[in-house]
Amino acid sequence: MRIGLATAAAGMVMAPEVSEAALRAPPRQLVLLNLHTGERVRAEYWSKGRYQRDGLREINHLLRDHRTGAVHPIDPKLLDLLHALTRKVGSKTPVHIISGYRSPESNAWLREQDGSGVAQNSFHMQGKAIDLRVPGLPLRTLQRAALSLRGGGVGYYPDSNFVHVDVGPKRHWAS
Repeated sequence: MRIGLATAAAGMVMAPEVSEAALRAPPRQLVLLNLHTGERVRAEYWSKGRYQRDGLREINHLLRDHRTGAVHPIDPKLLDLLHALTRKVGSKTPVHIISGYRSPESNAWLREQDGSGVAQNSFHMQGKAIDLRVPGLPLRTLQRAALSLRGGGVGYYPDSNFVHVDVGPKRHWAS
């Protein structure tokens, strides 16, 4: 019990049991730039076998709905997918974020503007989707890298210059 309380006080999200391998695994960090707010974050969100509360909080804030200011927890699986994607493409620059969390109000507004590309029950509203691009990396290369990870949905939007990734069912599409 004392160990659990000390760990919680240190700002780590508790996991029932942490393996030796997880304890030795390198930390996971994301470097993100929100194109709508101009905010940038470099956050270590996982280390020593656990998700780090402070890093998650920073990322959740950056990925908030820029229209309403609403902050929502981003699914750690999505962050792990994004981390794997940035490693796969060898990105050394901040990932440019077009859309992270989207409130139901923002999602409805976007559907009214252009319903064809916005799902009514979008994974963005659950903190399970992100629209992004990587500066200097061809969009098609980013899309192929995302598809190769087989982590969920991958949408290719060349006219809008972004790739959508989510941790929903495995599927893909292009606009």
